Amino acid sequence: MAVTPKVLVPSKTMEATQQTQYTADNIMAIIDKFTVTNVSATNVSFSAHVVASGVSVGASNQIIKDRTLAPNESYACPSLVGHSLEKGGFISTIASATNSLTMRVSGREIT
Repeated sequence: MAVTPKVLVPSKTMEATQQTQYTADNIMAIIDKFTVTNVSATNVSFSAHVVASGVSVGASNQIIKDRTLAPNESYACPSLVGHSLEKGGFISTIASATNSLTMRVSGREIT
């Protein structure tokens, strides 16, 4: 097996609708860093899910629920660090407002 450090989700704006941000295409992926920053002038919240292959987004796979960030605040999402995704598993997020939160996820892919 090979382990490759990788940017799983390049820096992007988080959507205000539930969106798949990354899907594991290899044997496994591990989240090492998951950062969210509020670039707006108001408080904005977000939720994040780590979902197994063949399963839908729901309360059973929600890791962060309605975490509010103040203007210009960054959050390192410690509760997501170390989670793994087997092939077909995915990361899904939703923000309370469009064009307000930026995110970036780094980790390792195992092939």
